Amino acid sequence: MKRLVLGVLATVWLAGCASLPGLDGRVASHGLTDTAGTRLAGLASVPEAHAGKEPSGIRELPSPLEAFGARVALARGAERSLDVQYYIWHQDVTGTLLLQELWNAAGRGVRVRLLLDDNGIAGLDPMLATLNSHANIEVRLFNPFAGRRFKTLGYLTDFGRLNHRMHNKSFTADASATIVGGRNVGDEYFGATDGMAFADLDVLALGKAARDVTTAFDGYWNSESAYPAEFLLEAPGQESVPTMLETFRTTEALPKSQRYIDSVTTALREDVEGKWYNELKWVPAVLVCDDPIKTKAKGRVSESALMFTQLSQVMGGARDSMDLVSPYFVPGSKGARTMSDVARTGLDMRIVTNSLMSSDAMIVHAGYSKRRKDLLQAGIKIYETKPDPVQPKKKEKRKKQMVFSGSSSSSLHAKTFVVDRKRIFVGSFNLDQRSLNLNTEMGLVIDSDVLASALSDTLDRTLADSAYEVRIQKDGSGLEWLEVTEQGEVVHRNEPRAGLLKRIGVNILSWLPIDWML
Repeated sequence: MKRLVLGVLATVWLAGCASLPGLDGRVASHGLTDTAGTRLAGLASVPEAHAGKEPSGIRELPSPLEAFGARVALARGAERSLDVQYYIWHQDVTGTLLLQELWNAAGRGVRVRLLLDDNGIAGLDPMLATLNSHANIEVRLFNPFAGRRFKTLGYLTDFGRLNHRMHNKSFTADASATIVGGRNVGDEYFGATDGMAFADLDVLALGKAARDVTTAFDGYWNSESAYPAEFLLEAPGQESVPTMLETFRTTEALPKSQRYIDSVTTALREDVEGKWYNELKWVPAVLVCDDPIKTKAKGRVSESALMFTQLSQVMGGARDSMDLVSPYFVPGSKGARTMSDVARTGLDMRIVTNSLMSSDAMIVHAGYSKRRKDLLQAGIKIYETKPDPVQPKKKEKRKKQMVFSGSSSSSLHAKTFVVDRKRIFVGSFNLDQRSLNLNTEMGLVIDSDVLASALSDTLDRTLADSAYEVRIQKDGSGLEWLEVTEQGEVVHRNEPRAGLLKRIGVNILSWLPIDWML
């Protein structure tokens, strides 16, 4: 027993004390912006009616099936380059299928750069090493763990660094077309799971926005936090490529995969049918993005380089209304005071976030729940999404709406804000302390009353069915949740559907002084 304990302690110590290699020998690279003869560059050409304004072509991707299909379309349509950046990439059906698309693109001669945060790629090391062995694919890991076998033990000795993560999400082809939004790569983000799925929102952007994303990608790719995969991962063996190709084949042949691929094909045939680019809205769009140095150490990046500062400047001050959709909402005491002060000026402010039973992070709900009453007293309206929102009728499904959607069992994951129904942000940024101070984030601020109003109008129509309205009880003693059902209105005096023990747990967690890391 003594030997076992000593062995465990030695393993923990060795894993925690591992150090990162130097970056000597890493070669910088940049986006291939000379894509003038490619099909995507042609599609990204600004129509004559908008010439001189340098707008971007924007199309919303609210459907998970459509969002997956759009990524496949960009991978297959790329002729020169693919620059792909994500926080989470799962080795499940959709994650494996998309890695196969990257491999196939490289086989056609496309240069692939894959940049992944090292916190969200559990079990992928062997496949990433194999992908990296292709002459046209380079994989880099952002802010990596030094020890690979027991990665999380690195937090014991290097918490200050590893607690900062790259939360960015983008998929860019030929520096001409990009997908930006809230979705990571995994079955729960693309409607390929029977369990809890994420209701989310991305946008497809062509032209200037895609070029700006390419430039931002270069900043991360060449930053001091991006490590070439070969510096960290075990070199692949002779059988690694055949093994990976067999994984691709078996994954694609799974009945679950075939059903999903059929669903995506049907969705694209019914809703898109080659009309994506005809439906583009050519409007001004500004990329806001954190400096990658934010993940290295607090205080090393100026306020002007923070995404939230840029977002505040570009979105501008709201005059009439503000809709804030954030799955993880932890404003902190300072943020709650600021929002309350703004609301008291007469601004119509509406916040949409997860209810306790639709959230996948109980501790985050604890950080948010203690601010609810103060926000409500300031006149802010709060809606918490149900874990099983009422699905729109078939007739409404065919309507073109700017709305994030998931399965019948959903957790809100979209991060989007609307100001005065004129400007809209879509990206990776949550209204929480982690997005503000710890993680890097990115997104697009789109100046379009059509897209902005579409989201606000959709919230107007659907919140009654899909969310609880949180209110202060008439006697001021506590909160209540109004639920609209087919039988009429139901008022809950406790967190809807949450058991006593879960409510007690959230209450206890809310006492902890850890808002700064939520």
